[in-house]
Amino acid sequence: MTVVSGADSLKDGTTEFSLPAGQKWIARHQPQGFVDHEQFVDEAANTPIKQLTKWRHEHRFEEVGGTTRITDTVHTTAPEKVLSPAFAYRQHQLAEDIAFLKRMNQLGTTDYDDQPRTLTVAMTGSRGLVGTALSAQLSTAGHKVIQLVRGTPRHNGAHEQRHWDTEDPDATLFDGVDAVVHLAGESIMGRFTDEHKADIYSSRIGPTRRLARLAAESGVRTFISASAIGFYGTDAGGRVHTESDSRGDGFLADVVDEWERATIYAKNAGVRTVNIRTGLALSGAWGQCARSRCLPLLKLSAQTALSARFGNGDFWMSWVALDDLTDIYFRALIDDSLTGPVNATAPTTVTNAELSKTLTSLLHRPELIGIPEFGPKLLLGDEGAHELALADQRVEPAKLISLDHHFRYPHLIDALRHELGKEDFLGTKEDFLSTKR
Repeated sequence: MTVVSGADSLKDGTTEFSLPAGQKWIARHQPQGFVDHEQFVDEAANTPIKQLTKWRHEHRFEEVGGTTRITDTVHTTAPEKVLSPAFAYRQHQLAEDIAFLKRMNQLGTTDYDDQPRTLTVAMTGSRGLVGTALSAQLSTAGHKVIQLVRGTPRHNGAHEQRHWDTEDPDATLFDGVDAVVHLAGESIMGRFTDEHKADIYSSRIGPTRRLARLAAESGVRTFISASAIGFYGTDAGGRVHTESDSRGDGFLADVVDEWERATIYAKNAGVRTVNIRTGLALSGAWGQCARSRCLPLLKLSAQTALSARFGNGDFWMSWVALDDLTDIYFRALIDDSLTGPVNATAPTTVTNAELSKTLTSLLHRPELIGIPEFGPKLLLGDEGAHELALADQRVEPAKLISLDHHFRYPHLIDALRHELGKEDFLGTKEDFLSTKR
């Protein structure tokens, strides 16, 4: 289940989640259950979810010995067996979110009154896999997110929206904005036809260049742009790549190199500029964008009693858990020591064979045969398969390691447990979950 749109009010707002098979879950907050700083209540509001679950969720907050106790009470006909994985996931997520925000508040980015500095952040790609999660994280921390949309802005959602003309952005687009997070770009998934490659290139270089120029002219303090480990090419050869390494070869290396160069206008104007070179982002959700479907597709392959291994699986895969990826973007926004390229990968790289073995073991499935390499070549073409599914990339987040950055999921097994709903409760299940019939 992934968030499509967040509630603009805990008192009477509406949150929409996407479900498998195109279904959705609409949670409507109930004014009669709202107590400021103490409680809010949401109920399932759409058919057939309302009829099937009779869902009512009460969130209570109370101060206990200088800390805050959070109590979730759910009234539903859904069985405990179905709910337990979701609540274990929520428990881990909440604990890690609180710990992360505490670490960020200790970076020294505070005003004179010792209160965390709040930012107004303009964001492209805010409704994609990373953007949705990052927007929620920033809003929870008290920052304001302005969604830059190519269509007509809506004025009734959780976030302010402004129209973004990718060819000629309005001169006032960044009025009142402290920082820009630029995530938008054509999906790289698909056959590498001339048309698709042109779309990948044109959706990144020109729009990034124009946004960077506008950021420089508007007095924006920070410009964060998405990038990719494709910069290092597709043949690691066993070598570990860090941010100090030069670019590799191939189409995506060419694109990423020019993509990053397009931000030079902001950098030359004194805007702190960061390029987030992202590895394979692991998310268990079936998102609307192709990038978000990687792990679900690998899971599906593993569940068929085949494997998630391509050929002999001896090539390296540099991955990152989705929560760690948004943490890196968040840190890049507020940590003035981060500039230039930043590798957004887990500190432990695995081979494709190791990923397959870990995944099949977690799912309690036998690993029988590998997926022939002609499989991805049929779907993506020779060049696409070489650049994407079969890319040999061994990348280390050297800058983050040097800053003692805390990764929530430095090891693949823990990331997979989290994203696939396989985590145990912190403490005992009984401490967290009680059922009244």
